[in-house]
Amino acid sequence: MLLGVLAWTALPAKPAYAASAAVDAGFAVISDVHIDKLAATKGSEMAAFALRRAQAVDGRAPQPLATLHTQGTLAHQGVYDQSSKAKQDWAAALDLALGARLSGNRQWHEQAAKILAAWLPGYQSSFNPIDDAELYRLFLAFDLLAAQFKASIFPVFVEFSRRLAAGYLDRMPRLKGGTATNNWQSHRVKLATLAAFMSGERSLIDAARRAFAKQLSDNITADGSVIDFYRRDALHYVVYDLEPLLMSALAAKTHGENWYELRGSTGAGLKQALRWLEPYAMGLKTHQEFANTTVRFDRERAAASLTGFSGLWEPFNAQDTYALAARLDPDFIALSHKLTPGFTGERRPTSPWLDLTMPV
Repeated sequence: MLLGVLAWTALPAKPAYAASAAVDAGFAVISDVHIDKLAATKGSEMAAFALRRAQAVDGRAPQPLATLHTQGTLAHQGVYDQSSKAKQDWAAALDLALGARLSGNRQWHEQAAKILAAWLPGYQSSFNPIDDAELYRLFLAFDLLAAQFKASIFPVFVEFSRRLAAGYLDRMPRLKGGTATNNWQSHRVKLATLAAFMSGERSLIDAARRAFAKQLSDNITADGSVIDFYRRDALHYVVYDLEPLLMSALAAKTHGENWYELRGSTGAGLKQALRWLEPYAMGLKTHQEFANTTVRFDRERAAASLTGFSGLWEPFNAQDTYALAARLDPDFIALSHKLTPGFTGERRPTSPWLDLTMPV
């Protein structure tokens, strides 16, 4: 039984956010309305792809860690290898939960719930948003679980969400330096936003909205370019800045709020940033990645021959960016379709949950 292993020990003492009336508590991004759309996708090529992903992790034993760290390190450095292996649980939980919803496979539902239960009692976020960047997959996995599998872990997941949101939001006013405004902050906003909506606490949701709006001001310049482009000389980091903010706006949309239309103090918002990136994503302009980066770690990754840290930027790297954008703005549907790859080779779809629950 899952309930027997659940005890709240995951995060530090409760931050200073007073409880407020619940607002659509119970999901972060994917509502029951979206889950109902899955029935119409059964038999599609995308559904078959999602089922293959679930099958690939069938029987995976959870490998939770109390803490993990990958940011700023390469393979075989520090706890990178152990942490990377453990974080595969997060993707596996999402693949299993989506596969279970598509197929009705009870075992996959149970496995996804087992992974969530294994992580929730003991995971202690360091509030490093790069280490936590993929944690959103656990929120999506929980969204997709059927009610009977959510029931036993619901109170713990709501508490986890409340503390994670408050932990990130409490730290934001004290942040100094580049990470207070660059892609790190975009990921903080994403994590705080998903967790706040999952918690259902209005005070946290309001704080997350303010943090989102501030990041628009701090990160997106008047012409729609983002500050990371100038620091890293890479479209890789334009995408890495925008995707967390787009995910935040999508979560807000599914809860009835329109964050996509918000603009920062420069007069620019997400649409202007997407327009700035658009000619590169369409292949009309090219960019040599990291040629003049100001960050030593970028050069170390290029020296280690990591994919994407040298050479020309490939437009397919904006696939997820415009897939999210298409759910917020019909102006980007055509580009999203253009960037959607086939099901062979290395450029496979990376977000089947989005295509299946929120088709465009």
